[in-house]
Amino acid sequence: MKNCQRFFAVANKIMCLLFLVGIFCIAPSQELHATGLDDVDPGTTEDRTVINPPGTAESEEDLQELNIANTVTVTYDDGNGQLNGALRILITLTLISLAPILLILLTSFTRIIIVLHFTRAALNTQTAPPNQVLLGLALFLTFFIMQPAITEINEQAVIPFEAGEIDQDEFFARGMEPLRNFMYGHAEIKDVTLFMEISGTEWSGALEDIPNSVLIPSFVVGELRSAFIIGFVIYIPFIVIDMVVASTLMSMGMMMLPPTTISMPFKILLFVLADGWNLIIGELVSTYT
Repeated sequence: MKNCQRFFAVANKIMCLLFLVGIFCIAPSQELHATGLDDVDPGTTEDRTVINPPGTAESEEDLQELNIANTVTVTYDDGNGQLNGALRILITLTLISLAPILLILLTSFTRIIIVLHFTRAALNTQTAPPNQVLLGLALFLTFFIMQPAITEINEQAVIPFEAGEIDQDEFFARGMEPLRNFMYGHAEIKDVTLFMEISGTEWSGALEDIPNSVLIPSFVVGELRSAFIIGFVIYIPFIVIDMVVASTLMSMGMMMLPPTTISMPFKILLFVLADGWNLIIGELVSTYT
């Protein structure tokens, strides 16, 4: 029981890390500075936030120049400043909206859920098992497969960060390293090369030279390819059953009877006798070992 609670606590911390990954991936890098109140002399020209005072523009080019007073500045540096409450709410909502995307794209969830849906479609059972069951099973299988990476992130990034031994930048770098190693291990070289060529970046072949904006889509494309290959293999025995049933019905002159109505019980029988769920899930998990 204690091990389960510890695992879910670590999983929650990893979800928070994934939230940060989304913010750093989509937001441009900015330097945030804070100035102590004692160091500012209000009213002096050097401390003004306006570069050009109003009414000093002499041409169209001067009017088009960016004035610092028209931008938003966040002062936050090691406690020497605080984020505005409205900005905190905005960041929190953004992180919540990015959580499902990061869970799908940075883990094994994509391949698992697609293979499970292919299995249900091959059985032709429509909504059995239902979507909620497939999503729950895919989620727990994802945590099972990603457990080594989650443990490594917890030991190398979360615990030192909570102890104050590393700063936020190092926390992000250490937390992303196990995920990058996982994605690189299951990404095709040709996919990485493709996205590097599209971005116009030269690649030496090392993992360190691949940015997240290239590694993530390369990993996702590889996951989609593997999922469809596994789905095709799953479909083959069920297609044979459909062909045999359709041929039998035609030879008996029962062309008005849908073959799927007769073949579905035989598909379920074959799947149960072969212990299909054990085979599919076992082989699916073994593709990540």
